[in-house]
Amino acid sequence: MATTNLSYYDKATIPNAKSFRFGIVVSEWNPEITKNLHKGAIEALLDCGATKENIISWDVPGSFELVFGCKKMIESQQVDAVIAIGNVIQGETKHFDFVCEGVTQGIVDLNIKYDVPVIFCVLTDNTKQQSLDRSGGKLGNKGIECAVAAVKMAAIKSTGTATSEIGF
Repeated sequence: MATTNLSYYDKATIPNAKSFRFGIVVSEWNPEITKNLHKGAIEALLDCGATKENIISWDVPGSFELVFGCKKMIESQQVDAVIAIGNVIQGETKHFDFVCEGVTQGIVDLNIKYDVPVIFCVLTDNTKQQSLDRSGGKLGNKGIECAVAAVKMAAIKSTGTATSEIGF
């Protein structure tokens, strides 16, 4: 579990995103959270060199619909990476489990089927406060982290290799 802000990144370690095209599919459910994640993702993409005209955003009704939205984004737009942004908060029923499992597996399936990375930016928290903390609050903004991941994965897609190696 994250207990510190993990949204800081070193631009020197991230490929320049100027030549990449990004799709962002955003759930309309819990908009005070998903809009903050979306804002963080766009700001980070721009900070990493992406241009406004190379960022396409679509809204879908809820997190379960993210999979179809991402699929259509991949099929109808020429994108180098897609970020799926959503938020599911634990309630009193098993609905939370079914939505989280379905969205997670759906995004995994998209990553297997298509040659376009789909980044999982779906907060699955126990409380609204936990989601707020992770969408611009004390634990940072997962939208930023996912945008950085999208840039790195777009670079891998483009070159077929990672831009740097991790030494152990």
